[in-house]
Parts: sequence; structure tokens; C-alpha cells
Amino acid sequence: MIRPGQNIAMKVPAHKWADTVAFYRDRVGLTVQKESGETVAFAFGKIVLWIDKVPHQSQTDIWLELLSDHPDEDLERLGSPRRDTLEPLDGTEGHWTSDPAGTVLLLRKP
Repeated sequence: MIRPGQNIAMKVPAHKWADTVAFYRDRVGLTVQKESGETVAFAFGKIVLWIDKVPHQSQTDIWLELLSDHPDEDLERLGSPRRDTLEPLDGTEGHWTSDPAGTVLLLRKP
């Protein structure tokens, strides 16, 4: 069974990153949970909203996290492409993939 994770990432072009972070911090009033170089994590209800600066990006993308006890089987069941070269998984058991519209999904074990 696939279920929503607790992370959403916004991959933001470098030229829009500082204004985007300031918008969510100063105007929306979200609480910063973590800052690390070119990434800021905000409390977004029960979800963590990560805003990542991506120098080579030309537009903003939203990446979603999905949890699965069997990510290999569920990736096959979804019929979605394996896109594990998008970003290192760093010890996470799962796969990067995407939906038909191109939204990037991290399908991983909890």
C-alpha cells in the first residue's frame, strides 16, 4: 500500500530562491525547521516543506514523497519510470520516479 510521506520539496531556480524562501518565512509566516546551505525546511502543518536552490533549473518543480513497504513492487505496479539518477538516495531504500505529468516522486520505505 502506498501512502503520503511527510516531505514536499520545491526545486527553485537560483535567481528565485531567496525571494521564495523570504515569501514563505516572512509573508506566510512558516517556521524554519532547518537551514543547510542552499536548502531551507519549513514546518507546513504535519508536512515538511523543503525549498532547494537548483542553479541549473529554469522553472520551479514540486517533488513529492510517497511511502511504501515494498517500493520495488509498487514501482512496477505503478508502471512509472525508474529515475534514480535524479538525486542521491543516501541510504534510503526506494526509488525516484515520476507521475504521467512529470511530477517527481520519491517512493521509499518508511
